[in-house]
Amino acid sequence: MNPSATSGPTLLVDGLAFAEAPRWHRNRLWFSDFHTERIHCLDEDGALQTVATVPGRPSGLGWLPDGRLLAVSMHNRSVLRREGDGWVTHAALDHLAPCDCNDMVVDARGRAYVGNFGFDLMAKEAPRPTVLIMVSPEGEASIAAADLLFPNGCIITPDGGTLIVAETFGQRLTAFDIAADGGLRRRRIWADLPGVSPDGICLDAEGAVWVASPPTREFLRVREGGEILQRIPVERQAIACALGGADRRTLYLVTGRVSNAQRALSDRTGRIHALRVEVPGDGLP
Repeated sequence: MNPSATSGPTLLVDGLAFAEAPRWHRNRLWFSDFHTERIHCLDEDGALQTVATVPGRPSGLGWLPDGRLLAVSMHNRSVLRREGDGWVTHAALDHLAPCDCNDMVVDARGRAYVGNFGFDLMAKEAPRPTVLIMVSPEGEASIAAADLLFPNGCIITPDGGTLIVAETFGQRLTAFDIAADGGLRRRRIWADLPGVSPDGICLDAEGAVWVASPPTREFLRVREGGEILQRIPVERQAIACALGGADRRTLYLVTGRVSNAQRALSDRTGRIHALRVEVPGDGLP
């Protein structure tokens, strides 16, 4: 199913509970569906396949250099690794993450950077600063950065030298240099986005970032410094995005509604649309 370059977004999938973490990998779009505890794949013809079930709700996805799949288990506060048809614990994060873990990016060396809520979102607690965790390819976890307000979607530039993280409740994108040991240095604000709550993000070949903003129900293309180059309004909350397809010029738009598990499983508001764009994707994921 090929989205048109001239019309609006094309609906590819409907009826998901809450989709997150879209990734273009091996000619397919991979994504998590939180509340059904499943990872799905979508090919370019629109065929949907369930790849795995993940205990504790899956979120961020990534791959080690040898091709093994990593997935965040939100409630278990861990990163799992796919071995054959089952999962093993790649890294336990409960001693570092105070609340549910969420999104993740895995770099070319197999180092994973994992965010967490920092507070109980469903209980409507006040936001609290938390940490971004780095997991080595061997599964050793350490704090990469602190004092982040809901570190969410992350991207890594094509040269592997910069990580950009969406601080959802900070209303900004924050950048770090990635040191040789994987540590994060030279923290700086990449873009202040007042009124926007950035969730999932992806990078294009001109260095602009596509940002999903749930409360404003739009996807924004943002330049470093905060200039908004393009807006795509959507009917439901904008959750995450990815650039994929054979030429990485298909923008996948994940929408839905943030709610508790019971309501999400009942309402099934999660959708994935696709739209052709001029500038292809770049970097990771």
